[in-house]
Amino acid sequence: MPFILRSGLSAGIAATWMLTVSLTWGCSVRAEERRNWLKVPSRPAPTAFPKPRSVSVSFFPEASYRYRLGPGDKLVMSVFKIDGYEASVQVLSDGTINLPRLGTMDVWGLTMDEARQRITDGYQQILRRPIVYLDLVEQRPVRVTVTGQVGRPGVFTLPVNSPGSISSDGELGSGGGWPTMVDVIQRAGGVAAMGDLSRLELLRPSHQRGASSKRYVFDYLTVLKQGGFAPNPLIYDGDSIRVLKADAPINADLITTASSNFAPSTIAVKVVGEVASPGLVEIPSNAPLSQAILASGGLSSRASVSRVDLIRMDGEGRTTIKQMSYSPGAELGSSDNPPLRSGDVVVVDRNNIAKFSDGMNNALEPLTPIVNAASVLRILGLPGAGGNSRR
Repeated sequence: MPFILRSGLSAGIAATWMLTVSLTWGCSVRAEERRNWLKVPSRPAPTAFPKPRSVSVSFFPEASYRYRLGPGDKLVMSVFKIDGYEASVQVLSDGTINLPRLGTMDVWGLTMDEARQRITDGYQQILRRPIVYLDLVEQRPVRVTVTGQVGRPGVFTLPVNSPGSISSDGELGSGGGWPTMVDVIQRAGGVAAMGDLSRLELLRPSHQRGASSKRYVFDYLTVLKQGGFAPNPLIYDGDSIRVLKADAPINADLITTASSNFAPSTIAVKVVGEVASPGLVEIPSNAPLSQAILASGGLSSRASVSRVDLIRMDGEGRTTIKQMSYSPGAELGSSDNPPLRSGDVVVVDRNNIAKFSDGMNNALEPLTPIVNAASVLRILGLPGAGGNSRR
């Protein structure tokens, strides 16, 4: 019996101890779980994405341009279910049209909707609730002025005969046969060697008489070098484009401009003097002087590598002559290898031996049957005029 009591007592103590341990461990686990649950989860470090390159392009309105009538536009007008009011007219030089029963009406500078409303207001004086239809069947040519650093500055007339390029409400489509800025510059001979693609100006007159024109500046050079988007605006009648002259351009800008479709594919220069094939040669736009000489067959045996003249006429009619050396390995844009322009003349001079030989031939011309310069040079032990010596 005492053994049973002792055994029961031991079992009770053991049970109590086990219960205490399990409660304590459970409370600790729950407390740890609560602490873990209350912890704010750590956020992963944000991934660094490269910032997009910003392209410096001047603001140009994205709103669609409303076509405005002008001299040369051909219109067809009719009134719904009323005979005798049909008319096919052309806007005259003073901006007027002649309509049945209304006579002369000014439509210059009006949109299609505005012209239709003006005609409707006129017929409301003699008809009851007239419904007027007005359609533009043929657009007038686009007259645009191009000035500055282009191949052929001037005033250009571009026909616009693409059908369906104007919608029923008079808004231009997304091209539809109208020339763009790039098209007009190419028509003007392309951007010249010193043209600045980062400053192309578009001057657009206001449709309101007496109002000031709007001026937009486009930077295509940055787009060509870094990528991005630049608007290629449609050109309308009366617009003016100006290509400014670049201020101290670097070689990279010259190469970028020459390789773009803004520049002409080739330019024509004259290479004369001591070259294998003198005459007019065509070279890529902004090509260096050395490339023009190589296109002419290279230097002859009489040529001087230390005397090459570049003759150039500027836009004001002034002629400049620059003397340099022939250095095919010189950097583009350096003093001895400048980029050429259309119309340049390259003159390769004679070397000293060729000059001496020519002088001797002229001096001994009366004695040619007896002696010539070549025999004198052989007597003196000097190389002949046909040698390969250069200076």
